[in-house]
Amino acid sequence: MKKLLAFLFILFSAIVFTNAQTPTYNPEANKILLSNGWSLSPAGNFLQLGDLPLNIQLSHNHQFLAVTNNGQSTQSIQLIDAKSNRILDEKSLKTAWYGLQFSANDKKIYVSGGNENIILVYPIKKKIGDADTIRLGKKWPNKISPTGIAVDDKQGILYTVTKENNSLYVVDLKINKIIKQYPLSAESYSCVLSPDKKMLIISLWGGNKIAFYDVAQQKITDSIAVENNPNEIILNKKGSILYVANAGNNSVSVINTETKKVMEVISASLYPTNLTGSTTNGLALSQDEKTLYIANADNNCLAVFDVSNPFNSVSKGFIPTGWYPTSVKSYGDKIWVTNGKGFTSLPNPNGPQPISKNDDSGYQKSPTEKKEVQYIGGLFKGTLSIIKEPNAEQLTKYSQQVFDNSPFNKVGISASINNPIPLKVGDSSPIKHVFYIIKENRTYDQVFGDINKGNGDNSLCLFPEKVTPNIHALANEFVLLDNFYVDAEVSADGHNWSMAAYANDYVEKTWPISYGGRGGTYDYEGSRKIAYPKDGFIWDYCRRAGVSYRTYGEFSDGKTANIKALENHFCPDYAGFDLSIKDTARFYVWQKDFDRLLSEDKVPQFNTLRFGNDHTSGQKKGKISPTAAVADNDLAVGMFIDHLSHSKIWKESVVFILEDDAQNGPDHIDAHRSPILVISPYTKRGELIHTMYSTSGALRTMELILSLPPMSQYDAAAKPFYDCFTDKPNFKPYQFIKSNIDLNEINVAVNGSSKKSESFNLANEDKIPDLELNEVVWKSIKGENSVMPAPRRSAFVVAEKKKKDDD
Repeated sequence: MKKLLAFLFILFSAIVFTNAQTPTYNPEANKILLSNGWSLSPAGNFLQLGDLPLNIQLSHNHQFLAVTNNGQSTQSIQLIDAKSNRILDEKSLKTAWYGLQFSANDKKIYVSGGNENIILVYPIKKKIGDADTIRLGKKWPNKISPTGIAVDDKQGILYTVTKENNSLYVVDLKINKIIKQYPLSAESYSCVLSPDKKMLIISLWGGNKIAFYDVAQQKITDSIAVENNPNEIILNKKGSILYVANAGNNSVSVINTETKKVMEVISASLYPTNLTGSTTNGLALSQDEKTLYIANADNNCLAVFDVSNPFNSVSKGFIPTGWYPTSVKSYGDKIWVTNGKGFTSLPNPNGPQPISKNDDSGYQKSPTEKKEVQYIGGLFKGTLSIIKEPNAEQLTKYSQQVFDNSPFNKVGISASINNPIPLKVGDSSPIKHVFYIIKENRTYDQVFGDINKGNGDNSLCLFPEKVTPNIHALANEFVLLDNFYVDAEVSADGHNWSMAAYANDYVEKTWPISYGGRGGTYDYEGSRKIAYPKDGFIWDYCRRAGVSYRTYGEFSDGKTANIKALENHFCPDYAGFDLSIKDTARFYVWQKDFDRLLSEDKVPQFNTLRFGNDHTSGQKKGKISPTAAVADNDLAVGMFIDHLSHSKIWKESVVFILEDDAQNGPDHIDAHRSPILVISPYTKRGELIHTMYSTSGALRTMELILSLPPMSQYDAAAKPFYDCFTDKPNFKPYQFIKSNIDLNEINVAVNGSSKKSESFNLANEDKIPDLELNEVVWKSIKGENSVMPAPRRSAFVVAEKKKKDDD
């Protein structure tokens, strides 16, 4: 039985949207506005951690905390004094991922070595000693990747589960050798031993189940179905109650371990909804086991439940945290929370400098912190929130802060009832056909920095009007949006955000591994089921709603479909990601298919297309030059709009053109700011739109046109693009502008950049080291001896006075 306080239902019974905000930089603000429209007001004090902390463990004597940082840049483990909250030591690791466990005497700590396929065993004595290594197999590309760890010190046995070869490994710690490998039915996340050490309990992350491994029988004896993407699991001290965090369902399954039955399901989201988006992924019990703390990564908060009456849990409220909380621990009156993405997109690209004590911001600098990586994948450094257990009065205040931080509130929608974008699902629209074009990886300043009327920085513009005349003409003729932000960091999560308004915890927690060059496969565009959102992608929603749809290169290579919903719904021969095929060639494939469908009056209502060659191949010798690749992409866009606008369905069409992410360059406002085009007879003409919009807002607009429900809490809360549209259509067609760039220009120079580009893997998205690609693209345009300016990053913050409580 799912339980929530009744006032939550009343508070969020109607989903409405905020007015536009303009992000400003003010580090002293009480409230931080993120680029996705959600806000932060973190409770407690703070400690600077490393890149993407995924797990925190408290030693058995309660003296130490250990943290594993598993992001794209430097990976490490950190040892923290739990009383003073000071970092005692830090060790950089080649690879690490989630698994972390103290020995019973707290003299050792066991750490998962990720795709090195090892377990590292560090001696601990207020410092971290040199590690012993337990090898499970050869390193990547051998697929193992240990995740959760459990240790039976008395028997000298270590258990670890894996996410690549779906196995349980049993290791004899006396000789550091594997004594058993046991197959599991799906990718695993965590494992815990029962207090009597007779049962190992495993969360099957990709299997939506909990498995019970009998230690004596050496086999799985029971399994229990739970909800979507079960990750972290914890037991009470007696071992009679198991709590399971279900990331894909915003919930916690509460299991009676004696009867092996789910006794209740706790809904951890901010309001009653089946929409994904809370990403429940961390659990902790208070010392007296009467309170359960639940980390909601994508709601940026802890949900707090009274669990003193077994299987009859009651919601107590919420506590605000930092950005993307991943793990929580509690002891005494302290609560510790690791915030995977810290607090905001920091404006200091060189990063914090090591100091011996806390500075005025409340951050303690990591003793091994190095120069900040100028790349979005490693930009958001994690933090540790240290929160005093709140009393009822403080928890009420914290809960209100969490509600205020959510885009769901009681401000009305600012749109005319005559707006062609419906106010609610089911209302009619004069627009019947949606064309959604996905491009690759550009920032606003790289493309539109030269448009004077917008908030651009011309010094960062690599592809100005001379190179991209059509994109510039369309932005000027229709609407220029200079306050649009992608929800993603890179293409791995970008294509999920672009097609589902959500990237689940598997996607968010694993892409940094491969993007950091630590092994792993690119399996984020429908090629691996565990990466799917619970209810699928936008095409699944179209199929269920009876909306016709077709894809051109997105989640398809023109030969097969990556997901079931796209079978028989893709255009044959339309290439997916392949930088050797021009986007203008893709246009001609689309044109032929479109004309056939048009003649049969069968043009689908929803069409997705991939024009991704603005990604470029860098200066790799023999490949299309960056300028030619972007110019080709621009021409394909122009030709597409030209052809569509001269067709008989132009009068009832809209085109959204955006980048899946903005990782490949600098922007003077924020790393997520990106160009977007909104083109339709019903789009306003010649206007500059400052309204703050997001990828999820673009999807929400399309959903309203097509009478589709929202797919996640993000598009449900996002602002539709009402400000871009008018009820007075202009049916004038567009005439594409021929390129003045040689679209066949090949990289011929032999220099440092071309030699560096030779190592680039162009076969898949984002296999190229992004910093290096950015640099060689810059030099191809500005000159080999030019110096690329560092990206300038601003925080999204809105200074607000503290609100008085109404009650």
